[in-house]
Amino acid sequence: MRNMIFKILFIVSTILVFNSTFLIRNSQSQWTQTNGPTGGSVYSLAVSGNTIFAGTAYNGIYFSTNDGISWTQTALNNEYIYSLVVMENNIFAGTYLNGVYLSTNSGATWTHTSLNDKTVKSLTTFGNIIFAGTGSNGVYFSTNIGADWIQTDLNNQTVNSIVTINNKVFAGTSGGIYSSTNNGINWTFCGLNNRYVNSLTTRGNNIFAGVVNYPTLIGGVYISTNNGSTWTQTSLGDQTILSLAVSGNNIFAGANGNPTYGSGNVYLSTNDGVNWIMTTLYSQEVLSLAIYGNNVVAGTNSSGVYISTNNGANWNQTGVSRDQNVFSLAYYEDNIIAGNYGNGVFISSNYGISWTQTTLNDKYVMCLAISGNNIFAGCDNSDGGLYLSTNSGNTWFQSSLNNQTVYSLAVSGNNIFAGTNNHGLFRSTNGGNTWSQTDLNNELITSLAINGNYVFAGGSGVYVSTDSGNTWIQYSVNNQYVYSLAVNGNVVFAGTANNGVYISTNSGQSWAQTALNINIVYNLAVSGNVLYAATNNGVYLSTNNGQTWIQKNQGFSAITKVKSLLIKDNYIFAGTYGQSVWRRTVSEIIGIQSISTEIPSKYSLGQNYPNPFNPVTKIRFEVQKLESRSQNSEVTLKIFDALGREVQTLVNERLQPGSYEVTFDGAGLNSGVYFYKIMTDGFNETKRMLLIK
Repeated sequence: MRNMIFKILFIVSTILVFNSTFLIRNSQSQWTQTNGPTGGSVYSLAVSGNTIFAGTAYNGIYFSTNDGISWTQTALNNEYIYSLVVMENNIFAGTYLNGVYLSTNSGATWTHTSLNDKTVKSLTTFGNIIFAGTGSNGVYFSTNIGADWIQTDLNNQTVNSIVTINNKVFAGTSGGIYSSTNNGINWTFCGLNNRYVNSLTTRGNNIFAGVVNYPTLIGGVYISTNNGSTWTQTSLGDQTILSLAVSGNNIFAGANGNPTYGSGNVYLSTNDGVNWIMTTLYSQEVLSLAIYGNNVVAGTNSSGVYISTNNGANWNQTGVSRDQNVFSLAYYEDNIIAGNYGNGVFISSNYGISWTQTTLNDKYVMCLAISGNNIFAGCDNSDGGLYLSTNSGNTWFQSSLNNQTVYSLAVSGNNIFAGTNNHGLFRSTNGGNTWSQTDLNNELITSLAINGNYVFAGGSGVYVSTDSGNTWIQYSVNNQYVYSLAVNGNVVFAGTANNGVYISTNSGQSWAQTALNINIVYNLAVSGNVLYAATNNGVYLSTNNGQTWIQKNQGFSAITKVKSLLIKDNYIFAGTYGQSVWRRTVSEIIGIQSISTEIPSKYSLGQNYPNPFNPVTKIRFEVQKLESRSQNSEVTLKIFDALGREVQTLVNERLQPGSYEVTFDGAGLNSGVYFYKIMTDGFNETKRMLLIK
């Protein structure tokens, strides 16, 4: 009879577990993408009424109806958009390798036209004709809104730009300029032989061509005043011109720069190219330009869109897509700081709801560190090494450590450590004003961690100093290269280049591989007894020093390469490669669910359900508000076996007053009696549960 009861209980608990597992999977918390940092490589721009359309690299098309203040991604969201053109209510998009798409409803839906297997680098319209310039197959045209396309006899050129003027069509190619007088049926070469023409535009009867700058063939902007018969270089030479646009008497030229003039600029001429002035938009590659009313819109390489309302005297940045590479995260007071690979440092004061780019806006930021009121940003040596801000990121200045690539930073008291590329570790004792090289001087140091007087440096294994960096001992981590380090009490964790996470319980002298053993581990973070690993396959979590791991990728739009992690208050932030910053709550990611914010009158611990269980059960508990203080309560909830040995810590967090639920998975345990115990602020209680397999 007793065996029969247990069989019935087993069947019932299995059914309940199945149902609860289903509910868990559907109600489980997820990562959500924050609103930045934003940027985007904007290769094309088009304007239709009050709407600006921006074509990006691999993230499709975005639109803005409020002067670029905010952007919305259209349904065409995963293509590389080289070109855009608007014809009445129709929007055409030229893509990389996938031809032309058409939208008839402002981007809400898109259809693939019959030109569907070419790279389309340029688009323009002339009456009811649409011209498409392709990557290597010349020019196509359509007379029926893209339903059919005909290849012209200009069929073997890369066509970067097409314009029409005086019933004539001009095509800027990788080998010069061609023209057609019969709507593109036949073409004639008309100038700039062997020059790579990126862009064309017209003003009045004049045609302007933006040309690539080569050592033997001078680029810049050229002009033709006789319908393309001859071409003359304007005063803007020695530049590679990527884009052109005209507004009244103003001609704007977007450049990718040269060593003399910087890394990219927008130039302005008010007299048909006789003279040019550099606007205040500099240090950006300007891939596209468009005119929007009285505004000039500039699409840049990785920094989104800039808009000027006064002909380039001033520019306002507006990020388009959340596709940034965030290699580092830190926090300063209530601010989250993100180090961007190529666009400098961004700051959010509202947990990622919005982000602001600081004036350090064009650097490849590898790492961040906070020391008192100072923010340090380690950059590539070509960007100037290490930068420092003493006013919350409003302004930055270059430190004296200015000729090294700084891969890692750590702070301990008055000591600031900087790990560099092949020149080892540097130390500053005066707030970063001066730096001295330590005895660890010939190694690439990609990670740092500090525990008291112990300094751990990751490179070819782990280097350990017990005297604040004066002397060093190298220990091998199974011949692995160490990308990341974290310390939790006397335990040190090392994330490696190819073999996951290792653990040391003797200050780095010996190492053992954890169960996470096949991933690239870019970053490690510790909160209480929970260890997080940022990997090439997303985020993993362990609550038992790496004996077991759980992948926590729910909500990511794809298997995401996570480069950095940060825990701030009750949020964990993930800086990703190509998807900016994501977040979720710490309580949710480790399994705690807040089921009510109604403040209980007392602490309580509920009976787990189902009980008996196999292998998953839920435990509810309530946290009351303490009248004596306003802080949250420190709550721990642990599982013990029948002999009193701790099996697992389910909760170890500061929690607000409310009702909570946590899931316990006994998949790796034997059948038997287990106990769970809650401890907090003068209250503790233990209950019994039964695992039957």
